[in-house]
Amino acid sequence: MPKAKSKETLVEKAARLGLSNEDLVDMLRTMYLIRQFEYMADRLYALGKVHGTMHLSAGQEAVAVGISRATRKDDYLINHHRGHGHFISKGADINLMMSEFLGKENGYCKGRGGSMHIADFTSNNLGANGIVGGGIPHSLGVGLAIKHRKSDALVITLFGDGAANEGVFHETLNMAALWKIPSLYVCENNKYGMSMDVERATAKLPIAQRAEGYGIPWYAIDGNDLLLVYETMKNAADYIRAGNGPVLVETQTYRYFGHSKSDRNLYRSKEEIENWRTTKDPIMRFRGQLVEENIITDEFADQLDKEGLKINEDAVAFAEASPEPDPSTVTEYVYA
Repeated sequence: MPKAKSKETLVEKAARLGLSNEDLVDMLRTMYLIRQFEYMADRLYALGKVHGTMHLSAGQEAVAVGISRATRKDDYLINHHRGHGHFISKGADINLMMSEFLGKENGYCKGRGGSMHIADFTSNNLGANGIVGGGIPHSLGVGLAIKHRKSDALVITLFGDGAANEGVFHETLNMAALWKIPSLYVCENNKYGMSMDVERATAKLPIAQRAEGYGIPWYAIDGNDLLLVYETMKNAADYIRAGNGPVLVETQTYRYFGHSKSDRNLYRSKEEIENWRTTKDPIMRFRGQLVEENIITDEFADQLDKEGLKINEDAVAFAEASPEPDPSTVTEYVYA
């Protein structure tokens, strides 16, 4: 009787995927940086230093890091309103990001964008969108531009499970399939569209299986498994770059904070949130694997966490020392 195939270790999987130990450590470092940015944003809001609202992604870090590592710097990113992590993972300057967050003149959008509309065209970050699903159709225009330039870049289009129920999702996927748009569509299913459980809002799960109606390949994966996210996104990106058209990936994950700062979390229990924090957290899961494989120690991991906090504390100091926008320039640097 043949032996059962042994489970692949983290080191073996990383080697197969071409990732060094240094790559793995840096991925953990970036997840901590994102987590600390979100915690800092929450504190700044509580202190009254952030105006408007914001949507935090603590708990979803593996999706952002897995995508950015599996794609290229020259790929385009169309973000959604819970997109701080994706922006950071693509290499954003935390000082400029924090300045934008606090509405300062030297922020990425000179204080005009704030939390939900940070963009940086120089790094192909095309911006976030406060409208649910609002960024999805933009992928068609970006994808057509990529094709006309005969580039092998792709456009990464992010949206949540709630946006997948918007009509524009279906319209866009239909056209993207027809035109073979080089777009990696990523649905971050964090279980709740605002305050509605996905199982009460979506007739058939997983969401990604809808791609079959348009002849588009799809994956539905555990979005808190960092290397699974990386491998899936890498395979999808390779398929798209070969000229085959779009791919839809659904990453099943979870947010610890409410939908936005006005969310009192009355639709889910504290026990549910705590269960995800203690048993499914992407950072602690990956950290535990690295420690178990003797790639790092717990003490080193704690240091990475502290490093992320220090970078964010320095960014707050930079932002608070930065100038406020001049009211006389309020109509400048914006599109009509």
